[in-house]
Amino acid sequence: MDTIYLDNNATTMTAPEVLQEMLPYFSELYGNPSSMHSFGGQVAEKIREARAKVAKLIGASPDEILFTSCGTESDSTAVMAALNAHPEKKHIVTTKVEHPAIKSLVEHLGTKGYRTTFVPVDAKGDLDLEFLFDSLDDDTAIVSIMWANNETGTIFPIEEIAAQVKKRGIVFHTDAVQAVGKIPLDMANSSVDMLSISGHKLHGPKGVGALYIRKGTKFSPMLIGGHQEKGRRAGTENTASIIGLGKAAELAAKNMAKENLQVAALRDRLEKGLLEKIPNARINGNPDSRLPNTTNISFEYVEGEAILLMMNELGICASSGSACTSGSLEPSHVLRAMGVPFTCAHGSIRFSLSIYNTQEEIDFVIEKLPPVIQRLRDMSPFWADRPQ
Repeated sequence: MDTIYLDNNATTMTAPEVLQEMLPYFSELYGNPSSMHSFGGQVAEKIREARAKVAKLIGASPDEILFTSCGTESDSTAVMAALNAHPEKKHIVTTKVEHPAIKSLVEHLGTKGYRTTFVPVDAKGDLDLEFLFDSLDDDTAIVSIMWANNETGTIFPIEEIAAQVKKRGIVFHTDAVQAVGKIPLDMANSSVDMLSISGHKLHGPKGVGALYIRKGTKFSPMLIGGHQEKGRRAGTENTASIIGLGKAAELAAKNMAKENLQVAALRDRLEKGLLEKIPNARINGNPDSRLPNTTNISFEYVEGEAILLMMNELGICASSGSACTSGSLEPSHVLRAMGVPFTCAHGSIRFSLSIYNTQEEIDFVIEKLPPVIQRLRDMSPFWADRPQ
């Protein structure tokens, strides 16, 4: 059975070009980039190239890029660096719809003496900006808001928010792991202080990420030891993965516009087909401001986990939310924050596409999913008791 992979917000396939770029650095080119000899020096040069490629993708300077192990490390590094740089300030602002990488961290810091504010969203998943700006005060150390939501794809007005936050002299960080490589970003004309990137979200390898740190931003490292990354993150570099991330960034910069049109067309075809064939289905998120590859659809009166299991039997991979919360049976915290009704939130599926999906795959899902939903509804007491 062929696999139809529609879970690209969880992780993407490593692009063949990326893999080819990485392979020599697992074998014959194994030198330590910190070595004085030329055998290691050639690896250091490839890391410099990768840093420049990542910087170019987001309109930054190479020396503003810090390589990390993942998006979560980038997020934690940014938040903790801001708190350490401003120890007199004890207030953190984020949103109710953040990825667990920020949400869980801020909740943890709330148990350690920090005051926390979680900005609400409306029914479309858009932020309450008035609440956000009113929450800022002289005690606020950092505002951290994701660029695009991983579950609904809703894109937040980060540039507007960052500009307002900076006017108050507050550090602004954005978890942009779902946005980088999917929408144009330009740090040269931005007020963002720090920005998180994850390699495996843009057809790079897992186990590598990056943190953009604007020049002049106060910073203290989480890992202390050697001099790697100019003393900002100790430890021998994950060279092959860094080089792979650089290649992925290069491909994204080159192909983003063309690929977005192709992926968005497939996403829209999927949405239209499913909504036409399945009654009591609805799109979650802001359809006018979202990532081109993402759709979150609620199928009322059925359980999302049951839908996923039956799709899995057909070879279709999707998600009921963040992969980092897949062990939870609770409805998505994002959909709950949006006020999505219980009968919808439990039956919500996230489809996230990539350039490697085809029209034939989308048509297969449109053909096979409606009878799956109907079969589950026929077994559901909620469907039998639904309002007519």
